[in-house]
Order: sequence, then C-alpha cells, then structure tokens
Amino acid sequence: IAQEQSVVVVANSSVTSVNLTSNQLRKIFSMRQTTWPDGEPIRVYVLPAKSEAHKKLCKDVLKMFPYQIERLWNKLAYSGLGETPIEVETAEQMKLNIASTPGAIGYILSSADEQSLSVITIVKDE
Repeated sequence: IAQEQSVVVVANSSVTSVNLTSNQLRKIFSMRQTTWPDGEPIRVYVLPAKSEAHKKLCKDVLKMFPYQIERLWNKLAYSGLGETPIEVETAEQMKLNIASTPGAIGYILSSADEQSLSVITIVKDE
C-alpha cells in the first residue's frame, strides 16, 4: 500500500517565520498578508488546482476547499485590489522558484526533496 503523502509548506531560506498557524497560512495563501513580519514581500507560489498537493494544502493546511481559495484569488484579480499567486506546473518548478526567490512560500508533497528550502512548521492556532 502506497503511503499517503502529506503536503509540506516550504519557504525560501530568507524567510525567518518558520512556525506559522493555519490561520496565518490562510492569510498568506489567500493573498491577504503580503509581507513577512520583517517587511520582506511574500511571493506565493501555487500548483494547479487539480494537483494532489494543491488539494491537500487547501484541505489539510488551510482548512478550506480549493474552490473557496480560487474565488478569493479571482476577486482580488478582477477587483484590482491585489495580486494572485504565481502558478507553477510542477513540484520541481515550485522548488526552484522558491529556492531562488527571497520571501517565497509554497508547498510540495512530503516525498519531494526539500533540502534547499525552509520547511514551515504548522503550529496550532492560538
């Protein structure tokens, strides 16, 4: 039986906030929080909505359905109030982009090699 992979939230090594709550991650991935506590801009990378990792991120980490987060992004894009995340096609692209972009955050399935990245520990919401 194949072991079910979990999703891992990863960030560029410049990111100093390594413990984040689901609530904080929801703000970041829904593009409501755009800078890190130290003022560095957050660059959010996402995989296609149909990808396993994206579904797991939404369900297990953000505690929302993929369509809910898509709706938030569409609202931002169409209203001109904000930017949408940068979509990449593969986990490989995700890792390369995050590793080379200061302030970047994204996610991969746990089996993927995350050595060049900082793994974010998800802590309980206060």
